[in-house]
Amino acid sequence: MSKIAVFPGSFDPITKGHESVIRRAKPLFDTIIVAIGENSKKNGYFPMENRIGWIRTVFADDPIIRIETYAGLTVDYCRNVGAKYILRGLRTAADFEFERSIGQMNKTMFPELETVFLLCASEYAALSSSIVREIHRNGGDISQFVPAGVDP
Repeated sequence: MSKIAVFPGSFDPITKGHESVIRRAKPLFDTIIVAIGENSKKNGYFPMENRIGWIRTVFADDPIIRIETYAGLTVDYCRNVGAKYILRGLRTAADFEFERSIGQMNKTMFPELETVFLLCASEYAALSSSIVREIHRNGGDISQFVPAGVDP
């Protein structure tokens, strides 16, 4: 049976931290689905088409990485695609507390689902999509925070 992991997020935009977690997780799974969530209560800063295109560009030569979008509960999406793992990156203790609660709720709803946490690389501990968006919104250069191929 194939080990499929879902790495859910808005990726608005994808950062070097996201890229690092995905690349470091590759030895653990047969397939990693970068699942861009569509939240009806939030409008993305960057258009969905851009986010999909950037992630495809970043992982263009990587056959185990798939890029998809989804709406609704992540746990339901995992069940629908046959994933038994959710991949999450952790930057801080606060991230852990938040993600632990979600992971426990997901486990209650889908007992076969495991959440796998990877610590972010130390150089990306302060990096978040919201900070990158704020820099971009105010005319700053975000190129040092996003993977090559991301060109907003």
